[in-house]
Amino acid sequence: MLDAPSGSSRSPLAAVTGVTIDSRQVLPGDLYVALPGNTAHGADFSPQAMASGAVAILTDPAGREAAAATGLPVLVLGDPRLVLGQIASWVYGQPAHDISVLGVTGTSGKSTTTFLLEAGLRAAGHTTGLVGGVEIHAGDVVIEPKLTTPEATDLHGLFALMRERGVTAAAMEVSSHALALGRVDGVFYDVALFTNLSQDHLDFHKDLDDYFATKARLFQPEFSRTGVTNLDDAHGRELLHRATIPMTTFSATGDPGADWRALDVRLGADGSAFRVVGPGGVEDDVAISLPGPFNVANALGAIVTLVEAGVPLRAAVHGVGSMTGVPGRMERVTDAGCEFQAVVDYSHKPGAVESVLESLRAVTAGRLTIVLGCGGDRDKGKRPLMGEAAARLADVAIFTSDNPRSEDPLAILAAMMDGALQVPPGERAHVVVEPDRAAAIGLAIGHAQRGDVVVVAGKGHEQGQYISGEVIPFDDRAVVAGAIDARKESRKNL
Repeated sequence: MLDAPSGSSRSPLAAVTGVTIDSRQVLPGDLYVALPGNTAHGADFSPQAMASGAVAILTDPAGREAAAATGLPVLVLGDPRLVLGQIASWVYGQPAHDISVLGVTGTSGKSTTTFLLEAGLRAAGHTTGLVGGVEIHAGDVVIEPKLTTPEATDLHGLFALMRERGVTAAAMEVSSHALALGRVDGVFYDVALFTNLSQDHLDFHKDLDDYFATKARLFQPEFSRTGVTNLDDAHGRELLHRATIPMTTFSATGDPGADWRALDVRLGADGSAFRVVGPGGVEDDVAISLPGPFNVANALGAIVTLVEAGVPLRAAVHGVGSMTGVPGRMERVTDAGCEFQAVVDYSHKPGAVESVLESLRAVTAGRLTIVLGCGGDRDKGKRPLMGEAAARLADVAIFTSDNPRSEDPLAILAAMMDGALQVPPGERAHVVVEPDRAAAIGLAIGHAQRGDVVVVAGKGHEQGQYISGEVIPFDDRAVVAGAIDARKESRKNL
């Protein structure tokens, strides 16, 4: 229902040039979408939106009165979020329809895979875009993201920017939150890729099956043309039964039942190599500068997705091989002359912690140390699982704070210790609890010996620590580098 003030000469259809759900981001010509929030209704901020140049308001019945008080035209729907993606797409002229979009969903590997996909698309001659939790690219424009998948209003605005910048193809992370909350409505994916699934986000989803079912929605004809799935993952195999679009399978372990396989896999500290073999005997040699078997899976999934999108295999292999790394994803901080290795990784869920430790174990001559915490106000069930994985697979596990948010850091650490104590004493890592993250990193670096590997896990590319409502500047990479410098200085004085 559209409520327009009597005598108003404004036309909500002709005047709308943008759309936003944040009153602080309203620009002249915008449609302001006033949604209910946890503490206030967006319609309460309608006067601010109008003052910034909003020409119309979309809201629900609860926000009608406050929105109408501005005198702007008001569109009232039962649940505006259900149509937000379609409206945003329409306002910006359906920009995603002019770009070949490749979507990646799963628990781990989304960010790395989207960077690999973008590199492959670039090698095939595309002007590229990227949407994810690490960075957003619109051609040569780089934007810092706020969410893994932006709100629908921001997302379609980004696609409009990409179109302006000449982008022809883009890779995009698609989170379960985005699918559940309609953030990706109005976007159609040329190819959708499923990486894997392990426990995460059970503070949002009621259980693991609900989490998986939400991700599986991406593999329906209203969202995607065709899909690619990881046959090495149990949920990746289950997806073959849930998807209603054509599906292509891959296996980094060489499963003969997969359409595409990685064979002759060779793992090293500085990267990996393998032979990709596909339908009809097509094959090529792949070399990537990303270590670990999970990155073989990421690279293989990216190659298959690129081929399904029409990229020649040789270009896909060349592009994926040219990608040198992703900020905060197995990012090495030490230089080649250092007697030990220190890496920073974003692994903040049980499956990811297992993968990173198993990968680093293969290239560790000495001890393997992990510095690890768990986020507050998030899935509490992950904490003992992450603690158990660290205690079982590392030689030294230093438990510390991640982003405690509103929770007591010591309570989070206690839950991690509960998991660690499930590992028999003879098989358990030496576990240290140090709540101060900088001190924990300093402890790990200070005690590192020749041949050791230290991984600081959980925050990756993040540059802040969320504590009691504040964001404290904190970059694991900078703190690790500082600890290494301090170690060198202290040894000079010995």
